[in-house]
Amino acid sequence: MVAAAAAAAAATATAAALLAPGLKLCAGRARVSSPSGLPLRRVTAMASAPNSSFRPEEARSPPALELPIPPLSKFKVALCQLSVTADKSRNIAHARAAIEKAASDGAKLVVLPEIWNGPYSNDSFPEYAEDIEAGGDAAPSFSMLSEVARSLQITLVGGSIAERSGNNLYNTCCVFGSDGQLKGKHRKIHLFDIDIPGKITFKESKTLTAGQSPTVVDTDVGRIGIGICYDIRFQELAMLYAARGAHLLCYPGAFNMTTGPLHWELLQRARAADNQLFVATCAPARDTSAGYVAWGHSTLVGPFGEVIATTEHEEATIIADIDYSLIEQRRQFLPLQHQRRGDLYQLVDVQRLGSQ
Repeated sequence: MVAAAAAAAAATATAAALLAPGLKLCAGRARVSSPSGLPLRRVTAMASAPNSSFRPEEARSPPALELPIPPLSKFKVALCQLSVTADKSRNIAHARAAIEKAASDGAKLVVLPEIWNGPYSNDSFPEYAEDIEAGGDAAPSFSMLSEVARSLQITLVGGSIAERSGNNLYNTCCVFGSDGQLKGKHRKIHLFDIDIPGKITFKESKTLTAGQSPTVVDTDVGRIGIGICYDIRFQELAMLYAARGAHLLCYPGAFNMTTGPLHWELLQRARAADNQLFVATCAPARDTSAGYVAWGHSTLVGPFGEVIATTEHEEATIIADIDYSLIEQRRQFLPLQHQRRGDLYQLVDVQRLGSQ
């Protein structure tokens, strides 16, 4: 909580420094102006009307959706950076306790880490996998998440667990509504297959199957796009979610001690700044005795790419505020959606285009 508060204060100071040059007081009200002295609305209008031959609306196919009005525009989110052991029953009870504590602290949205119910390893995925479709005793982690979301009346992005479906295993994130119902299920699209000589080699594809569908979920706390860990490296997926009207991207993830220091925060801030929306990540706490050692550093990033709250590698829960009004404000300051060059490039949402 101390780290989160410090990061939030730093983010506030950074945002103030960025915006201060254009802030003027007029008749007791704040009026935002550009460096040229023109009112923001006039500058925005000028920036929003590029040469018609640029065809910005065609830079997304189908055209980008309008940002929907969320049921809640301001709320608290909790990122539960959990310690994970080889004891599945303990992990389930431990996760439940963390969720309950977060809800008691006012969180309306709770996010869990990637593979929180057992060790992250190809040997463990089959052993800890659950049949989500069957539910009940075949899916104790899934059942706990559904029940606790309903009892606490929160939206729950349930990290990820190994899912067994037929002969396949998936790395799967389930999203639950405040009624405990499953709102969406994301199977990790981009499998973590890397080989950095002398550092780390891991091949999820040895045991896991890649998902086949992007996942956007309408919830009580807005429209959420879901990715899992390695999915964050692919900016096309985040761009697609933004074009579908997402307010927030959630990435349960477990970057390692090689790529974590280099890329974890960088990628979160890039996805947020590029798409001018919120990004929340949640990692497991670091266990140096584990076969796979996680970097930790769960983080919330705002639509200007600013770090709102973060933590180190120990077990911790971040409680932070999300204010969706900042999305529209930042998009007025930098009207990227009106400045894209549809005459030069285009992002095609294959799934949406095929459903038309």
